[in-house]
Amino acid sequence: MHSLQTRGPVFAVNFMKRKNTMTIDAFVPTPDRASGNAGSAKAKRCLDIFVALSALVAVSPLLVAAALAVKLSSPGPIIFVQRRVGKAGCRFDMFKFRTMYLDADKRRNEVAAQSDRSGICLKLKRDPRITPLGRILRRWSIDELPQLLNVLAGDMSIVGPRPALEEEVAAYPKYAHRRHSVLPGITGLWQVSGRADIGFEKMIELDLEYVHRSSLLFDAQILLRTVGVVLTGRGAY
Repeated sequence: MHSLQTRGPVFAVNFMKRKNTMTIDAFVPTPDRASGNAGSAKAKRCLDIFVALSALVAVSPLLVAAALAVKLSSPGPIIFVQRRVGKAGCRFDMFKFRTMYLDADKRRNEVAAQSDRSGICLKLKRDPRITPLGRILRRWSIDELPQLLNVLAGDMSIVGPRPALEEEVAAYPKYAHRRHSVLPGITGLWQVSGRADIGFEKMIELDLEYVHRSSLLFDAQILLRTVGVVLTGRGAY
């Protein structure tokens, strides 16, 4: 578990010291990949706050029930806090309901070779580190609901590329860092196109398409598609 720390652009500077990794230039969006003008960015932020607050109120009974279930189902904290990489390479602590046993991080190398997904990101359909309750929370994407707090804090948006782990970003090819020119999201084009069933290269392709097409209308379309994806559970594991 990571303790809460102040987020900032230190991440990009630190990674410049590592061989064959990204540079600050990798985070500078090209004009045709920019997220929009100041007006549209402000409108997106206002929409994020409205949706996040409305959702928190609407699902508050579910949040309480999920928190109690996690607490009673296995030893460990209710909320799992994990360092992720956001817009412009800034690090932040992302919140999730805990779905794994306490020794999950220590067992990562043990299960890495069994990944069901091609590319950098580790995904297992039958990950032995996930608790029985955790499988249910992941199936219905309930584990992601605490990220509404990340949206209110300004670290995330409702719609955008998923925030990646630091070690995953360190292994990205240079072009992939263009996904960091927008805020990461709870849902996004990758999530509604297959999620974990999609390999790394295709995920990046979808993320860059989102950066290129980013608009409030496109966000609304993705949100509508998200409902169907959550109900079917496609790619959720």
